[in-house]
Amino acid sequence: MQEAITTAKRSVFETIWNPRMLICMLTGFSSGLPLYFLLQLVPAWLRRHDVDLTTIGIIGLAQLPYAWKFLWAPLCDRYGLSFLGRRRSWMLGSQFLLLLSIAGIGLLSPAASIGAIVWASLAIAVFSATQDIVIDAYRRDLLPDAELGIGNSFFVNAYRMAGLIPGGLGLILADYLSWPMVFLSTALFMLPGLVTTLLVSEPDAHGQPPRSLREAVVEPFHEFFTRNDIQSALLILAFMLLYKFGDSLATALVTPFYIDVGFTNTQIGAVAKLVGFWSTIVGGFLGGLVMIRIGINRALWLFGLVQFVSIFGFALLNEVGNDVRFLGLAVCFEYLGVGLGTAAFIAFISAQTNRKFSATQFALFSSFFAIPRSFTGVLAGYIVEDMGLGWTSFFLISAAAALPGLVLLWWVAPWNGDRSAQ
Repeated sequence: MQEAITTAKRSVFETIWNPRMLICMLTGFSSGLPLYFLLQLVPAWLRRHDVDLTTIGIIGLAQLPYAWKFLWAPLCDRYGLSFLGRRRSWMLGSQFLLLLSIAGIGLLSPAASIGAIVWASLAIAVFSATQDIVIDAYRRDLLPDAELGIGNSFFVNAYRMAGLIPGGLGLILADYLSWPMVFLSTALFMLPGLVTTLLVSEPDAHGQPPRSLREAVVEPFHEFFTRNDIQSALLILAFMLLYKFGDSLATALVTPFYIDVGFTNTQIGAVAKLVGFWSTIVGGFLGGLVMIRIGINRALWLFGLVQFVSIFGFALLNEVGNDVRFLGLAVCFEYLGVGLGTAAFIAFISAQTNRKFSATQFALFSSFFAIPRSFTGVLAGYIVEDMGLGWTSFFLISAAAALPGLVLLWWVAPWNGDRSAQ
């Protein structure tokens, strides 16, 4: 018995402390940095130069390439430089272009070159989305099935931590340095990912790459829909669409909710945002560790239930009112569920990809589950204000919206059907 426990502990330790986990962290950081740069640092830069909110909102549309990246993902599956390999050649190229473009946009003038800034932001988004495509594919090729859970949790958490650079350090540096120097300093944080790409080897893709561009475009869809049957494929797509819908809806307008309850900006920043960030990080790492032992399917069940129950914490917070301690508890529980559920969900998506077409299929799946997030804010506002239901009813509706994704687990992720469970 003692020997079995020791073996299990050694297995967990060896799974966590291996070079693949470090690669997942470094590539995750490199993947997250450009998105947070566009979401946090660029808008602050423009507003400090008195650019109106409407224009800043239009520039925000430059993020659309993230939703349409599956359109050029087949190119990443089909082509690559032979001396670097399919994955590493696209990774190196996109990371180099991101380093140059993030540094270069700071040389433009918001007062005189707003059009150029729009196009530069669009270029950064395209380079960033391309990097996401190939890093996701690289990670799928790199990780054995038993490590998909913990590897993806390391990746997701490093992705989120990257936001501390443009959204934290970058804004602090802006009080002491010129904006071009701030952007250059931010761009230099692309170097760890770039160096990682140079040092790592091309993973075994477990099969020959597509022999033609037509095969790279058609076969990923054909393979997915014929792997089992059409019904199973549609159920998996429906699950990807719905599993995170409830908690995405619940958190879509969470900051206005805090304000309506009566919390100050300081309380929101110091308690809600900080607790939410670290709870998500802890949830992601904890989720990865748990998946090593129980597998992806069971994690989807358990973490999905945590996601579902945690939404009721916000409903209770609305009834309790302005209580900072309860705010911390509600936020901690909710975002712990977000971290757990996201870790299992990304691992599930990764497991659904065929390594031969991992770039195209992963890009398609990640774009597909992102669809609900594009309208949850509008839907949340309609339920709370236009329908006049208020925040408590809204969170109850959000919890109900999480149920279809849980029900679909019976078919797409049966409790005892996980091959990666140990």
